[in-house]
Amino acid sequence: MESSNVVFDDTRLKSNDHEEEVIFSDGSPLEEVVVSPNVGTSNVNNDDTQPIDRVPLLDSKEPAPWVRKLHDKEDIIGEVNEGVRTRRQLANLISYTCYTSQIEPKKVEEALNDEFWVLAMQEELNQFERNEVWTLVPRPKTTNVIGTKWIFRNKSDEDGNIVRNKARLVAQGYSQIEGIDFEETFAPVARLEFIRLLLSISCVHKFKLHQMDVNSAFLNGFLQEEVFVEQPKGFVDAHHPNHVYRLKKAQYGLKQAPRAWYECLTQFLVDNNYTRGSVDKTLFIKRDNDELFIAQIYVDDIVFGSTNNTKVQQFVDVMSHEFEMSLVGELSYFLGLQIRQMNDGIFITQAKYAKNLVKKFGLEKAKHCDAPMSTTLKLSKDARSKSVDQTLYRGMIGSLLYLTASRPDISFSVGVCARYQSDPKESHLSSVKRVIRFVNGTSNYGIWYSFDTNPSLVGYSDADWAGNCDDRKSTSGGCFFLGNNLVSWFCKKQNSISLSTAEAEYIAAGSGCTQLIWMKQMLVDYGFNQGTLTLFCDNMSAINISKNPVQHSRTKHIDICHHFIRELVENKCIVLEHVGTNDQLADLFTKPLDATRFKTLSRSIGICLVE
Repeated sequence: MESSNVVFDDTRLKSNDHEEEVIFSDGSPLEEVVVSPNVGTSNVNNDDTQPIDRVPLLDSKEPAPWVRKLHDKEDIIGEVNEGVRTRRQLANLISYTCYTSQIEPKKVEEALNDEFWVLAMQEELNQFERNEVWTLVPRPKTTNVIGTKWIFRNKSDEDGNIVRNKARLVAQGYSQIEGIDFEETFAPVARLEFIRLLLSISCVHKFKLHQMDVNSAFLNGFLQEEVFVEQPKGFVDAHHPNHVYRLKKAQYGLKQAPRAWYECLTQFLVDNNYTRGSVDKTLFIKRDNDELFIAQIYVDDIVFGSTNNTKVQQFVDVMSHEFEMSLVGELSYFLGLQIRQMNDGIFITQAKYAKNLVKKFGLEKAKHCDAPMSTTLKLSKDARSKSVDQTLYRGMIGSLLYLTASRPDISFSVGVCARYQSDPKESHLSSVKRVIRFVNGTSNYGIWYSFDTNPSLVGYSDADWAGNCDDRKSTSGGCFFLGNNLVSWFCKKQNSISLSTAEAEYIAAGSGCTQLIWMKQMLVDYGFNQGTLTLFCDNMSAINISKNPVQHSRTKHIDICHHFIRELVENKCIVLEHVGTNDQLADLFTKPLDATRFKTLSRSIGICLVE
């Protein structure tokens, strides 16, 4: 018999010539296997052949659970329960381990003693030479010279494997002088709402998104000012050690570097007939008859897609010719968002970030919770309780706030806890830990964007009345859908004290209208004209107040910005419709819910578990 999976029990085989029967782990003996020298096939109990060893007869259809029992767990590399890696996974792991350094040096002296980091530093300087960033000149006597510093980072993939060593030479921008070394510094970046809207638009048109990464993006922006920097440590010119570099293009660390890169990229795209968004200045669109191409810029990452795959390849060719770029492939990991593009939709999650968050604060073994916040607990300043570490508390809040980019189910709970960052107490810390324990049990939760959708925009608004125990202010909440896909949401304490539930709902509806108008203007850039928008509210009194152009004395204390809703309703830009409390989605952002109610509303806004 031939077998490709053979395991020898060396502990039972003796080194002398006397044969000993080898026993299975289940007690059954092993049969003898022999090989014919003539035909190359195996036969059992054949006198013309010689036995080569005693090995078990394996059935290819049956698993071999006894293999792991023949080895001590201390001798096994890696986790026993992880299973067997594929050849591709092993090849990637070996390449990562053999050709990259696993340690991030803290000082340049440590990096210069590591060949992998020296190669990374040399590659960074080669980028400077290829982009013609600087010129070596004598040190000026009356001009400010900015220092330089090496930054070392290990770049990892979605699974946490270190894929490359990145050495970045940055300028010490804190020593720049306004009016001499820099003027304007502002550069726009895409908000997470823009990214979610782009994903929803791709579901409407049913096309996939791709991603490109610009290598050393800031080195492409031209400077308008005269800037000098020191020579990098470890790479000082031996013939001119006192010289400095005069920058032609921007360098990382300069205050104006992001703006210079954005202007360079914008100018190039506009010259190639791309239209910049009127609301989102990082959005570029190109239309050709019925074909649509969309590109979203976030510093040096470009997310793009088109209804015509030919346009995608043309964009890659044009950008690669002008800038030094690398095509990452289909969009799968962006700004901490894990994006799975399927045939029927897109699933957005932050599972990796959530697990790291739980591990960071040491709650990975804590008991899970059914809901992020108790329905019976009312947080207050709690002046009598003992204060806790502000740094730890603020770190928890900041980490959870970023997690709300794909988890609207914890927005209200995190928002309430965030109100007490100035002087957190033990009760506040306990509530935050409960949210983290809930995240630990639902780390794979995310938002599902379905292809079965339409470009119609609709919103829901709600408010609790006097929900804050300290100042009796209410909380506004709202969620906004593009078709069946949840794109935007908010949860915010109101600025004024409402005297009735009608006024609290009226203020929340006003905030919802401003969000709808803003999103409507964004959709115009994508080619969708919404017409009259619909906002659902569960309070008829608030709806009637919005329809009445006369301002009552009882609403004069409300901020004038919230009365903008009356003009919108009067001009028929927005229609407020009544919806029952049991069907109200926005109350997820205005009050804590029990486990059953929480799960029902979570499913209704597209939150699901990864299968």
